[in-house]
Amino acid sequence: MAMQKALVLEEQHKLAIRDIDLPLAVGPTDVRIRLHTVGICGSDVHYYTHGRIGSFVVEAPMVLGHEAAGTVVEIGPDVRHLAVGDRVCMEPGVPDPDSRAARLGMYNVDPAVTFWATPPVHGVLTTEVVHPANFTFKLPDTVSFAEGAMVEPFAVGLQAAQKAKIAPGDVGVVIGAGPIGIMVALAALAGGCASVIIADMMAEKLEIAGRYPGIVPVDIRSADLKAAVDEATGGWGADVVFEASGSPKAWESLLALPRPGGAVVVVGLPVHPTAMDWATASTKELRFETVFRYAHQYPRAIQMMASGKVDLKPLISETLPFDRSVEAFERAAEGRPTDVKLQIEMPQNG
Repeated sequence: MAMQKALVLEEQHKLAIRDIDLPLAVGPTDVRIRLHTVGICGSDVHYYTHGRIGSFVVEAPMVLGHEAAGTVVEIGPDVRHLAVGDRVCMEPGVPDPDSRAARLGMYNVDPAVTFWATPPVHGVLTTEVVHPANFTFKLPDTVSFAEGAMVEPFAVGLQAAQKAKIAPGDVGVVIGAGPIGIMVALAALAGGCASVIIADMMAEKLEIAGRYPGIVPVDIRSADLKAAVDEATGGWGADVVFEASGSPKAWESLLALPRPGGAVVVVGLPVHPTAMDWATASTKELRFETVFRYAHQYPRAIQMMASGKVDLKPLISETLPFDRSVEAFERAAEGRPTDVKLQIEMPQNG
């Protein structure tokens, strides 16, 4: 254990930058990383504002942050693919490698997974962290630390696009233009969609999404989403619909959007159970897929970003220094319409 400066969620609504004792012992297959950039995720904000997400309750002080990139400063004796000085990003969820889920390749749904900043596991808004080398990925020279910290949320988009089984030329729809919704839309385009309609009630978010070629924003306060889908598809319907808002209301009309035999991919998590029109789902023979985090997506995400296929830099609204991280969280909790992703840059000395 070692004392480190960190952003600590003491309890609901109470954050503090203070010293905290965190483990830094490097095992044979571990690496020690000095953090450079950490993104603020909606789940971090939710723990701050609500003190819990479902059954995960903050019952003791917890370091926040799980979207991160940094530099390797120490490697375990059995690590071969990384070296001191490598710039890396880290997959925050570590499963039991011997679990049945992990052996099936579905390690993201392993009940024993430990995930940064998920009670009682500390996150990485701190100076250094020790992490398994197998869940640590080298960043190409063309990918910045800031972009490296965006790999984690983009991996969710790639998981959704892969689950959708997109065919070249498909028309997609994304409901919800938050950070994950926009990344789902970008992943769907990269995965083969000819165009993606993205729907929201926030004009500012839609304007940001609409800057990307191939993304068609629809403000559902003033426009009919089904009419937009019908116009784009000649009345046939979308090949794949991604629900990324988490709003139960979205399900009231969602099944009118996909074509017969189309797919619905559930990315957002509704806060309570929602009614389902199974008759329409059956008569259309719709295919349903669900997404929980991601598995095996980090290498794909990094390759796409390094090649220039996907540019996430426009989604970084502002980067604040670590000493202003409480302010950054307060701003994130405000939910400013023009903010997509806020990041925190960690001090690189001392």
